[in-house]
Amino acid sequence: MTTQATRSASATAPQASQSGDGYPRRGAARIAGVSYLAMFALAVFANFVVREGLIDVDDMAATVANISESIGLFRLGLVAFVAVFVLDVVIAGALHVVFRDVNHDMSLATAWFRLIYAALLGVALVSMFQVQQILGRDSLEFLTTEQISAQTMIELASFESAWLIGLVGFGIHLAMLGVLIVRSGLVARTLGYLLIAAGLVYVLDTLAQGMLPDYEAVAGFFLVAVALLSMIGEGWLALWLLLTKELEN
Repeated sequence: MTTQATRSASATAPQASQSGDGYPRRGAARIAGVSYLAMFALAVFANFVVREGLIDVDDMAATVANISESIGLFRLGLVAFVAVFVLDVVIAGALHVVFRDVNHDMSLATAWFRLIYAALLGVALVSMFQVQQILGRDSLEFLTTEQISAQTMIELASFESAWLIGLVGFGIHLAMLGVLIVRSGLVARTLGYLLIAAGLVYVLDTLAQGMLPDYEAVAGFFLVAVALLSMIGEGWLALWLLLTKELEN
């Protein structure tokens, strides 16, 4: 009987020291937090330094000239975007591990919406790679200057459209993550409400761009709302993931 009891205790010991499906929540939180910080730095470079610094959607000639003259910078931006794509996948999985004990099915769905966003970002990046193929070559004799410029702007527009649709998935992810945080009791509910608000604004912004004939009239509002809510909410989340001691392995 002693041997049988020992075997029974040994068989159940791993379950006592691990959470959920056997992955440590605290470790997953650290992975998500570090990934968030790395993603913030890469996204700022890729989006604001490269994308907004080189691309002028209202000036085709200036955009082509900017990218052609800074093709090395443009390629670094592509690398940064690819890294963001990979980190989004890592964060989706890590956050699922952290919050699956709150509501497993909802946590899984939350992760899937971020994966959908990451997939659409990956699709969008195909167009950016096409741009560097078009403008990064020494010569394209079979295309005129006008055709090169037009094809470049078409590819850039395709990138923007695919990414914009992906942000709907990202917005839903943030809103559902906010609900999980509110229900979890692990951190202040204010963080959850911030993420819910940020997620809703992401979705509304995409819908507004697709439906409003004069979106430019409200573009400033959405830009400020998305930036503030997302930066504060996701920044707070990243720090909590790195510093929290509430989670058990």
